[in-house]
Amino acid sequence: MSGHSKWATTKHKKAAIDGKRAKLFAKLIKNIEVAARLGGPDLNGNPTLYDAVQKGRKSSLPNDNIERAIKRGSGVGADAVEYTTIMYEGYGPNGVAMLIECLTDNKNRAAAEVRVAVTRNGGTMADPGSVSYQFSRKGVIVVAKNAATTEDSIFEAVLEVGVDDIEDREDQFVITTDPSSMVEVRTALQSAGLDYESADVEFVSSLPIQVDLETATKVIGLIDALEDLDDVQNVYSNFDMSAEVAAQLEQQ
Repeated sequence: MSGHSKWATTKHKKAAIDGKRAKLFAKLIKNIEVAARLGGPDLNGNPTLYDAVQKGRKSSLPNDNIERAIKRGSGVGADAVEYTTIMYEGYGPNGVAMLIECLTDNKNRAAAEVRVAVTRNGGTMADPGSVSYQFSRKGVIVVAKNAATTEDSIFEAVLEVGVDDIEDREDQFVITTDPSSMVEVRTALQSAGLDYESADVEFVSSLPIQVDLETATKVIGLIDALEDLDDVQNVYSNFDMSAEVAAQLEQQ
């Protein structure tokens, strides 16, 4: 598949295991606020908000938090918020390419904190365009395996809408599609009675690189440091790893 890292499919599980649920919740809430601000508070008429809310629910974000985030994002109440999206480019250890997406109400703070996190963890900042050329936006839908959910059942469900790829990853299937088709694919899965874990528009590299355990550990340390920042919403990278390296990481 076109570079969607195995690490990306386990981030939320790791966040829960590592006790970072509060940080995860804060990012999910911000995502809901921005989606509501851009497309309005109606879930049926705003598929981006629908997916943001679904992601929150699947991560056990309380309904009260979701409802307040929608109100704030749509400008209801005194605590309405507004964020700016900024994308930074950089290199991690051993030249791994990285895109760092921020949602912030303070550009100077975001820039300074990102730069410090990158340089302290073996990376370097890059000029605009030096990394982003290899990334393209893709709809990425993750479906958990179970008795009813097989590659054949997924293929049959999405046959009419079409997808770029369906990849078998141990206990998950990762579906990639054009971002404009993601709502159709998600709806087709739901209509077939197939649940999904997440549906996101992500930046996926066309030049993935396999890394060894040492490099993977360093890159993940950098990603963790970045994702620990309040202004950083997502980190995209072109690093990938074998099943053997992934198993070694889980044992650490």
